[in-house]
Amino acid sequence: MSCRIVLGAQWGDEGKGKVVDYLSADADAVVRCQGGANAGHTVVVSGRKLALHLVPSGALHPHCEIILGNGMVVDPLALVDEIEALERAGVELRSRLRLSTAAHTVLPCHRIQDQVEERRRGNGGIGTTGRGIGPAYADKAARTGIPLGWFQRDDANLRATLRVAIQHKLEWLRALAPDLAPEMDGDIERLVAAAAVLRPLLCDTTQRLHALVDANKHVVLEGAQGALLDLDHGSYPYVTSSSCTAAGVLSGCGLAPRDVTSVIGVVKAYATRVGNGPFPSEIAGADGERLRQIGHEFGATTGRPRRCGWFDAVAVRHAARISGCSELALTKLDVLDGFDRVLIADAYLCHGELLRHFPSDSETLAACKPRYVEAAGWSTPTTNCRRASDLPAAARRYVARIEDLVGVPVRLLSVGPEREATLHWGDSGR
Repeated sequence: MSCRIVLGAQWGDEGKGKVVDYLSADADAVVRCQGGANAGHTVVVSGRKLALHLVPSGALHPHCEIILGNGMVVDPLALVDEIEALERAGVELRSRLRLSTAAHTVLPCHRIQDQVEERRRGNGGIGTTGRGIGPAYADKAARTGIPLGWFQRDDANLRATLRVAIQHKLEWLRALAPDLAPEMDGDIERLVAAAAVLRPLLCDTTQRLHALVDANKHVVLEGAQGALLDLDHGSYPYVTSSSCTAAGVLSGCGLAPRDVTSVIGVVKAYATRVGNGPFPSEIAGADGERLRQIGHEFGATTGRPRRCGWFDAVAVRHAARISGCSELALTKLDVLDGFDRVLIADAYLCHGELLRHFPSDSETLAACKPRYVEAAGWSTPTTNCRRASDLPAAARRYVARIEDLVGVPVRLLSVGPEREATLHWGDSGR
C-alpha cells in the first residue's frame, strides 16, 4: 500500500498535473482534495494537450478510480462540461468517477459575486480567477452553502432549495451590481439538469477511501494551488480560500496522517505567481519575459500571464516544512537551458535585517529583497535527457544546490511536458 500526497510548494502552477499523471501509472485511485475550477492542469499525452480544472490528471489512466473529495467546492455546470469534453476526447470517466456528497456547490451567482467583490476592491484586488471559489467557501463556513449531497433530492425539492439560496444572493447582487445580476429561473433549470448527470456519481467518498486503504491499494492525493497560497500559511490576503498544505489535503479527503506514506512537494526550477501579492524573487525585464515565453507561463484556467522569478529557497523551505515534504519533484528544468547564469534566493533582506524564514505577514514579505547565490548556467539542451546522468554538469549542480538549500531531496525531475520527459534523480545525478 502507498498513499502519496502531491502538492504545490510554491505559488501554484508548479506542474502538479504532470507529476500526478506520472505517478498515477501504478495508482488504483487518484483523489482531488480541495479547491475548485480555479485549478488548471495541462497534461500532454502522445502529443495531445488536455486542460483539466476539476478532474485530477490521473483520469487519463483508464484503470484509475477518480475521486472528488469533501474539501472541494464544485461547480456542477463546469463539472458536467468537463466530463463531456473528456469523453469527446476519448476519456471514459463516468463509470469510475466518485463525487463526495459533502463537497459544496459553486452556484452561478457565486461566480458573479466573486467578480463583483473583485471589482469593488479596485486597485487592491486579489487577482482571483472569478470562478466563485471564495464565495462558495465563505457560504460553507457560514453554514449557508449547499452540499452536493442535496442534489440527490428529487427535482421539486432541489428546485426549492436552490431558489432559497439564489434568492438570498440576488438581493445582494441587485443592490450592488444590477448589471450583473443573473436570471434565477434559467440557472435553476440548468442546475437541475446537471443534477441528473451527477446523482449516479455521488457517494460517501471518505468511506470509499478508507476501504481502498484497508485493501492495501495505491492512492494518490492531489492538492490544488500551492502552499504559499494557503489560507492560514500563505501571504494573506493574497491567497486562495482553502488549505493547500498536507493537512488541508487530509482534511479534504478524510484520511489520517498515519495513512500517508510520502508527501511530494512539486516545485518549478524557477518561480511564478499569478495575480497580486508579494513575490520577492520576481524578475523585471528581459529575463522575466524570457522565462514567461519559453515556459509558456500563461494560466491554464484564465490565460493570464504569470509573473516570473528566480527559484526562492526561503519560500520553498517554508512550504516543505509546514507540509512535511519527504521529497521534491522539480519541473521545467529545461526552461533554464541557455541561461548564462541562474540565481537562487537563499535569504531575504528586510529593513536591514537578514531573514532566513518566510514572514507570516504579507507587508513584511513585500518589503523583503532576495539575497541571491549564483550558479553557472548551461547551454546543452536537457529536453532529450532521460537519465539524471545525461544532464549537463551545471544542471546537475543546480539541482543539487536546490536540495541543499531546501533541505529536502529531489526524487523526480521533469525536462519537458511529455510523460516520458521525466527523470528519476538520486545519487547518480550528483
